[in-house]
This record gives sequence, structure tokens and C-alpha cells, in this order.
Amino acid sequence: MADQVEDSCLSSYDHFFRPDLLAGKVAFITGGGSGIGFTIAEIFMRHGCTAVIGSRKLARVQKAADKLEKATSQKCFPLQMDVRKVDQVEAAVKLILQKFKKIDIVVNNAAGNFLCPANKLSYNGMKTVFEIDTFGTFNVSKAVYNSWFKDHGGSVVNITATLHHAATPFQCHAGSAKAAIEAMTRHLAVEWGPDGVRLNCVAPGAIKDTVGFSKLGGPQLVGETSLGKIPLERVGTRRDVADAVLYLGSNASSYVTGTTLVVDGGSWMSGATVLNDMKKMMSKL
Repeated sequence: MADQVEDSCLSSYDHFFRPDLLAGKVAFITGGGSGIGFTIAEIFMRHGCTAVIGSRKLARVQKAADKLEKATSQKCFPLQMDVRKVDQVEAAVKLILQKFKKIDIVVNNAAGNFLCPANKLSYNGMKTVFEIDTFGTFNVSKAVYNSWFKDHGGSVVNITATLHHAATPFQCHAGSAKAAIEAMTRHLAVEWGPDGVRLNCVAPGAIKDTVGFSKLGGPQLVGETSLGKIPLERVGTRRDVADAVLYLGSNASSYVTGTTLVVDGGSWMSGATVLNDMKKMMSKL
């Protein structure tokens, strides 16, 4: 069921920022063929941006690009690549620069996750999540920095999570990988800041209409009782995340770097744990 989430563009959009906020910009969005990445690409394009969306599955990004172009009348270029493979990443960056002559924004959104108790987590499972999430983020960021950002500046937005903020059960692998990304973001923000490069993170909480929400038990965990543990008392939307990424990717945040913007309705501050709920859910899997 997790793979049956259908990606569709917004039926309408009211601009919080001016419509031409990203006019003339080129954004490279990994994992842009579905879920949150798809909506980030849409919101960017609705603000005048040309989007390059990358994924391991070319058919997925081609289908997504067609939808996005029809909805926004902006250019969307689909690109096949695996963020774990440096040669593919570097080739992708080279192709983007050949085709569009520049890269202004990078959104590292590609990720892998699943529910698993730490004692049953395979060594390879742990390794794979780090390779996609943490190493993939570094691979793309470094390739773009070396090829373009070092001499021209730019903005990097890394999509993390709130899993490690309160130690989420059965998420040791993903939470640790996302924590590493946030630390890396701060290190690179210090090193690359003098070159005009800003790096920030957006950490989503529970976001409906995503594969991750379905795969990680969101529908089962977020009922009336659990919603009461979220200060804003609602589940997040993909647009909530995309608008936050838009802010950090654009010049609206020109003096912001090395920070994490949490988009979770305040739930990370509530101190609530879903351990018992998750144990019950895991026992049924």
C-alpha cells in the first residue's frame, strides 16, 4: 500500500512570496519524482524556477516532470541517477551545467527508511540508509560545490527529520543518518560560507500523503489521541514542507545558514512518546 500514494499537483496555489521569487533560477532536487520532493519541485516551479529532478527510476521522474510542467508551465528536466554512486552524481551535475549553464539551489531529498527494532536491524540495512541519506547528501553537495558553487555561491537545503530529537523507537538507522546530516550541514556551512554558499536543513514531522507516512505507520499512529500530542493538532502537508524549503532556498533567507527549520506542528517539543503505540503496530506486522 505504501507505494500506491499518487503524486498530484496542487489544484490551486496562493503565493506567500512573490510569484517571481525564483525566476531564472535552476534547482537540482534529488528524490524529486515523488512525495515531498515532487511538491518541492512544484512550489519552486510556481515561483519561476527551472527544476531538475533526479531519481534511480527514470520512468518515475519522467512521469513527474510531465505533470509538473503541465501544472506550472515551467521547465522540469528528469534525470536518472543514484546518489550513492559518485560517478553518477558527478555525471549528473556535469549534464545539468551543460544544459542549463548553472545551478542555484540544491535540495537533498533522496532518502530510504523502514520500521525495524535496532536488535533486528541488519548491518547492511544500517549501511544502506546511511549510504542513501548521509553519504548521498554529501556526494551531491560536494559535486555541486566543486563544479559550480565554489566560484558562484548557492543554497543547499537538506531534508532531515525529527526522529533523533526525541529518539524515535524503531528508527535508530534513519534517525542516526539524519542527525549526521544536520551535523554535516553545520560543518559545511562554516567551511563554504566564505564562498557564498548557504546550507540549511528542513526537518519534517508527520506529513500525510507520502510513502513514508504510510510505510512508517502514520495512519495507524496519528488518530485523535495522537493528534492531541501535536500542539497545532493536525498532520503536516507536503506544501508545509515545500514552503519552508522555498524560504531557505531563496534569497529571503540570505543571512541564514547552518540551521534546521523544524516543520512538525511543534510535536518535537511536546515530550510525547509513541513507543507503546508503535509496539502494538509492530506486533501486527
